[in-house]
Amino acid sequence: MNKNAAKTTAMRTTLAAMVFSTMLLTGCVTQPMASAGNATLTPPTRVTRDLTHLPPPKGRITAAVYGFRDLTGQYKPSPDSSFSSQVTQGGASFLVKAMRDSGWFTPVERENLQDLLTERKIMRALETPDDKNRVIPQIGALAPASIVLEGGIVGYDSNIRTGGAGIAYLGISASQQYRVDQVTVNLRAVDIRNGTILNSVSTTKTIYSIQIDTGVYRFIGFKDLLQAEIGMTRNEPQQLCVNEAIESALVHLIVQGVANQTWSLKDMKDWYDPTMQRYLQENQGYAQTMEAVNPPYDPAKVDPPKAVGSGVSG
Repeated sequence: MNKNAAKTTAMRTTLAAMVFSTMLLTGCVTQPMASAGNATLTPPTRVTRDLTHLPPPKGRITAAVYGFRDLTGQYKPSPDSSFSSQVTQGGASFLVKAMRDSGWFTPVERENLQDLLTERKIMRALETPDDKNRVIPQIGALAPASIVLEGGIVGYDSNIRTGGAGIAYLGISASQQYRVDQVTVNLRAVDIRNGTILNSVSTTKTIYSIQIDTGVYRFIGFKDLLQAEIGMTRNEPQQLCVNEAIESALVHLIVQGVANQTWSLKDMKDWYDPTMQRYLQENQGYAQTMEAVNPPYDPAKVDPPKAVGSGVSG
């Protein structure tokens, strides 16, 4: 073997080792997902544990949800689809489930109330005279709600922050890019007796997307070209982020209601529960931030108005 052949062999061995090392470094994040899998329960969010570990209430609150609409009015950008909404339209379903999981509310069906009334009419129509004379009726009265939970998805901002980094040396490159989106929801509790808004909360969830690419592009001989690419992209599911924002808003709504004595705990000692205290501190931090941005009015620091003439000549 001559010197040129030995040099070429050594170069190929070195490049192969470098490619293998690059694949090892990124292998843990670039393993392909299974082509098929069984359906599972929707994974819980980071707020689900707080929602399910809240102290019990003095009594469950019967609440109605007529809808939790997408108020952003945004559609996915082309070429995805000009008729597909940017965010999920199932906000009401997420909210009802969060209400059940919290243990504080008893939701009643209102979003598809017409379907429920139709089925009740069918059951009434099928009753016989003997059924109507029975002591135990087959159909009871609909449960009225004490409060109505209103709100919706009020904002979805794309690309509020983007960036990345990359490096290339001797035909071997690696790069990373990221994008940050943001979704905002509003939730309020309305007293059905007089329409008073008991509490109102807005929460924001950040949505992260990241892309990692590595590649090799180099001639290892006069006519031999080595080209290899490997990469990974991960996007947080938008519907899960919306669900997390709704759950967070519901927890804050419950904690604010306890603080404002709109509803009460079963045991007042639970006021010092770690979950309650953490969300109370977050609310206090929000109030302090608002005071820093808009300081309260202090009459002592305002100069009195100067006396002016009446404008009538004597």
